Amino acid sequence: MRFGVYLPNFGDHAEPGRIVTLAREAEEAGWDGFFLWDHLQRAGFRGEQGAALVDPWIALAGAAVATERLRLGPLVTPLARRRPWVIARQAASLDHLSGGRLVLGVGLGSPPDAEFAAFGESPDPRVRGEKLDESLAILDGLWRGQPFSFEGEHYRVDEAHFAPPPLQKPRIPIWVAGLCPGTRPFERAARWDGAFPLQHGAPAVTAEQLADIRSFVATRRSAPGPFDLVTGGRLPDETARARRERAEAVREIGATWWLEWMGVDGAPFAETLLIVRAGPPRF
Repeated sequence: MRFGVYLPNFGDHAEPGRIVTLAREAEEAGWDGFFLWDHLQRAGFRGEQGAALVDPWIALAGAAVATERLRLGPLVTPLARRRPWVIARQAASLDHLSGGRLVLGVGLGSPPDAEFAAFGESPDPRVRGEKLDESLAILDGLWRGQPFSFEGEHYRVDEAHFAPPPLQKPRIPIWVAGLCPGTRPFERAARWDGAFPLQHGAPAVTAEQLADIRSFVATRRSAPGPFDLVTGGRLPDETARARRERAEAVREIGATWWLEWMGVDGAPFAETLLIVRAGPPRF
C-alpha cells in the first residue's frame, strides 16, 4: 500500500506557494502521493461566500517542479465542466513536467448548484455522467498521439492530432470517484485504472463498503493492467494507532492507496504542515 496527502484547494491552503511547500515536505517525509481537490468556489459547502481558492492545475505544476518522486494529481476533476481537449493538453503537459508522475482523478463533481448551475452548466447528474464518459473517451483518443475523431451527444472532435503524447503508457492513470452505495461510478471505474469511493457526511468509507466495491469491480473489469483501490480519511480525534489499524484493515481487503485527508473544515496551514512532516502511517 502507498500513502498520499489529500488536500482541499481552498481555505488556509489557497495559496500556490503553500501547496509547493507541502509537496516538498511530503516527499522529504516519505509520502508517496500528493493530491488536490478541484473546486471553483466554496459556496455550497458551508454557505461561505467569496472564500479563497487556488487553481489545482497551477498549484500541481509548482508541486511537480519542486519534487522528484511523488505521484500527484487532481482528485477529483469534474470533467463535465471542462473542455476535454483542454484537459488532454494540460494533463499531457503536466505528465511531462513531472517526469511521468501524474494521476488524473475524475468524477461528476459537487456541489452541482455551486459548481455547475451557477455558471450556466447543467447540474443534471445524467448529463454530467454522459459528458464524463465522452470526455474520458476523448482523453484516451487524443493521448494516443495519432489522428483522432469523435462524435458524441455533447462533444465532437474532427481529426485532431495531439503531440507529444503523455510519457506514461498506455496512458496517464485515471481514477474514477463515486459515492457509495451507488454502482454506476464503479461500473465506470472498472473500465479505467482505479476507484476512489466516497460518501456524504463521512471522511472515509468503511472496510465493508470497500470490500463490496472491490468485488463489484472485479466482476466487471476486463481491461488489462493494474487497478488501484483508493481510500483513506482522518477521523476527528482519531489516534495515530487507530488510523494505522484502519489502514492495515483496508490493505488486507485490497486497497492500494491510503490518502490522509488534511486541511478540511478550516484547519490551518501550520497544522497541516505538522501532519505532513510526521510522515505516513507506519506498519
